[in-house]
Amino acid sequence: MNQSVSMWQKIASRLHWTRTSYAVMSAFILLLGLIGYVWRPLVIEYLNTYDPTVSFWLQFDWLLLGIFLFMSLLIMADANLVEDLPIVVIGLAGGLVIESWGTQTDLWTYYTLERPPLWIIPAWPIASLSIDRLYRFLRRLVKPAQDRFLPVVYWAVFILFYALMLRFVAPTFDKSLTIMALFLCAFLILTPADQRETVLVFLAGSGLGFFLERWGTTRLCWVYYTQQTPPLFAVLAHGMAAVAFWRVLLLYRMFQPHIQRLFKQKSDTDLESTTG
Repeated sequence: MNQSVSMWQKIASRLHWTRTSYAVMSAFILLLGLIGYVWRPLVIEYLNTYDPTVSFWLQFDWLLLGIFLFMSLLIMADANLVEDLPIVVIGLAGGLVIESWGTQTDLWTYYTLERPPLWIIPAWPIASLSIDRLYRFLRRLVKPAQDRFLPVVYWAVFILFYALMLRFVAPTFDKSLTIMALFLCAFLILTPADQRETVLVFLAGSGLGFFLERWGTTRLCWVYYTQQTPPLFAVLAHGMAAVAFWRVLLLYRMFQPHIQRLFKQKSDTDLESTTG
């Protein structure tokens, strides 16, 4: 018994689990349960695809299991409620905006034909937390590049991305949402907060995005107008979304002390008026 406890403690220490990690994981499981309960017909429809005449091991969704376990381990690493809550809120709001843009312009379509489906939105904050952990890992792994090479890498990566974006969204140039998305991405690319950090965030988002997109498009959960499974732009778009969310997070952290000071002053004023 003591050996098993000691082993568990070593695993928790190696993966940088904190006391908050278990609360985060519990919230994740609770969220999945809530989604399954609210959208029961979708769960039942998915379960009805099981064919008893075919081996279970051939039908089981191993990719989905792998993604779930990988993201579970990621969100538990270095969990901190104060640091993670803004990431969750930004991911939730940003995911809603992105899904609305893509489905309203018919760049991609969900099998339920919802525009967008609300059940997919909670996946964005979970992915945001996972990307945050991957980004931290890359920061520790990758040594700072020499300054003269960094601009070359930065502009090569983001010029390629923007070229792919222009080609991919070309059929929707007449849509205001697409024009706004193009301007936003151009602004983020032309005004990097830190080139090295931006590239790392982009790589983390794109890395996780490949597996998410591979699962969703091959299972026909969502389909892009190009019918690719998945298109390269969709994978890299996860990286760009991660960069956008990260920039919003930086703004929040910049203004957080001022916001806290204002709330404190208001609280002190209310308290003085009450006691007076």
